[in-house]
Amino acid sequence: MISMRWSILILTIFAAEAAFAAPPNVRDAGTVDLGTVTYRLDGIDAPALDQVCIDDHADGWTCGVEARDQLARLINGRDIRCEDLGADPTYAKWRLGICTAEGEATSLNQLLVRGGFAMSAAGSTRFASDEKEAKDNSRGLWKGCFVAPQDFRTGRKDGALFGAACRPDKDREIRDVLFPPEPAMPSGCAIKGKYALRAHVTGNIGIYHLQVCRSYPALTRPDRWFCSEDDAKASGFRKAYNCQPLVRRPG
Repeated sequence: MISMRWSILILTIFAAEAAFAAPPNVRDAGTVDLGTVTYRLDGIDAPALDQVCIDDHADGWTCGVEARDQLARLINGRDIRCEDLGADPTYAKWRLGICTAEGEATSLNQLLVRGGFAMSAAGSTRFASDEKEAKDNSRGLWKGCFVAPQDFRTGRKDGALFGAACRPDKDREIRDVLFPPEPAMPSGCAIKGKYALRAHVTGNIGIYHLQVCRSYPALTRPDRWFCSEDDAKASGFRKAYNCQPLVRRPG
């Protein structure tokens, strides 16, 4: 059994980590690396890097990339601090956090929702008023048409449409844009993901394929693109079983 002294020490260490300020690496609009710890911004549903939306001119746009860039602009080169809220329930290697840029009183989580580049997470009311404000003023994603990031990540093509530019008479055409048959690869994100029923056996929703996988060249129509294996695993994908490390032959 852990003694009271050790319990206090562990809590002190976690508190110190939460107070630690450092320049972050922005993975996407909802995920940042702070030192050796990866935080998923708690209470929000932010677009994946490869998510596509429709803008106010009815054109497709890479809203996931734009949302990531918006987060980077909010940080503006400053250190950030993250209040550690515990392990991410969907990917235990990551942590949940409320993160704030140096010199700011409002968290990045809230600023993203208020600016329309993230939604309030399903089942959470923490940022519901900020979402309503963004929606009422057609900010960010709300100026066009989009599906909830959670629906995009799980490939739910029949999910609700959101935004000022959603036209009921163009429902099918809109969904074809939001879920393109050949999605464009974001820069530096070469890992291919494919939804697969057989992945459900291992509790996953799909399979990811690295360039060293035998299946990689033949997969010409991936459903998702990922920048790292951690990103793929955190999205519920497992590695293809035919992936083998490259073997260098002597000479």
